[in-house]
Amino acid sequence: MFKVKILNAISPKGLERLSSHGYLIGEDIPDPDAILLRSYKLHGVSLPDSVLAVARCGAGVNNIPIEDCSDQGIAVFNTPGANANSVKELVICAMLLSSRRIIDGINWARTLEGEDVAAVVEKGKKNFKGPEIMGKTLGIIGLGAIGVAVANAASALGMRTLGYDPFISVSNAWGLSREVARATGLDEIVETADYITVHAPLNDETVNLINEEHFARMKPGVRLLNFARGPIVNETAVLQALNSGICSCYVTDFVDAELAQHPKVLPVPHLGASTPEAEDNCAVMAAEQLRDYLERGDVQNSVNFPGVRLPLRPERHRIQIVNRNEPRMLSQFAHILAGTGHNIDNLVNKGRGALAYNVIDVSGAISESVLESLRAIDGVIRVRTILPL
Repeated sequence: MFKVKILNAISPKGLERLSSHGYLIGEDIPDPDAILLRSYKLHGVSLPDSVLAVARCGAGVNNIPIEDCSDQGIAVFNTPGANANSVKELVICAMLLSSRRIIDGINWARTLEGEDVAAVVEKGKKNFKGPEIMGKTLGIIGLGAIGVAVANAASALGMRTLGYDPFISVSNAWGLSREVARATGLDEIVETADYITVHAPLNDETVNLINEEHFARMKPGVRLLNFARGPIVNETAVLQALNSGICSCYVTDFVDAELAQHPKVLPVPHLGASTPEAEDNCAVMAAEQLRDYLERGDVQNSVNFPGVRLPLRPERHRIQIVNRNEPRMLSQFAHILAGTGHNIDNLVNKGRGALAYNVIDVSGAISESVLESLRAIDGVIRVRTILPL
């Protein structure tokens, strides 16, 4: 029986995928095999040696110490695309709100009193005039599942869509509408777009991705949307651009006190994935990925392990090895197994950065002494077995 510790409120639909298969789940589980969370910050938290995997119900993993997990041989999973429709709808809404001054108009209308409100409205509505989005250029930075969904939706609404992502996957490229044009670089986005929306992951390369230099080249009156992560847009630079009029509106899902009080900022309280559908989708995907890894050794949507999928066959015992990605490791594994009479029936060996991941199927039970010999190899981080079907 596998044990999963829950660190946030998780959709019951996701938890049911685990409990229905005999998993013990809860907030106070000792020595868990896996951790399931949403926004809980794991930085500074000491994870017990029993933990094999951490699954995040969402795409961003900046609340998880990825390097530390890798050092312990812990696979970290996220759920890219599970909340794509939820975020897409909010981004389209945000574009309209940034353009048409709808919130300002509503707030003004709430202040009106008396019998002549209708006449006051007709006279005052001119103060809240804003442009349509149809025919305007939308620049999309980052074409993952969310960026692709936003690009296709904006194109369907009659916008000229321009996308930029030097690391776009083949599957996401196939999902793009033929109407979405490819930008040659970030400069083309910032220099030509009327609206810019950011959908890049937060990492060392994307911190301050949009900065003072980029604002200086933007079209006057540009509207900027950030539903990715706050630090991707340099806050000092965006405030300067708002004050100077270069940027007419900044919509962000990541708010602090200064941004929240600026009259040209629409501070959205991190609502990108706050729909019951997105929460269900993320929890179900995370739960299934944990099951695949714990029960079969398969890896899908891990941010630190290579993707692996290998059929688990009856009468075959499976060895799972995580090690440093160094030469001659595989030959040492094979030498130990051959020396103890185990024939390798099937094997996958893949590397990702400093880590390598191996799934090895052998005939016959694997003794603890064999596992200890494998663990004793310099560079091996974790070894475990998975019983046959």
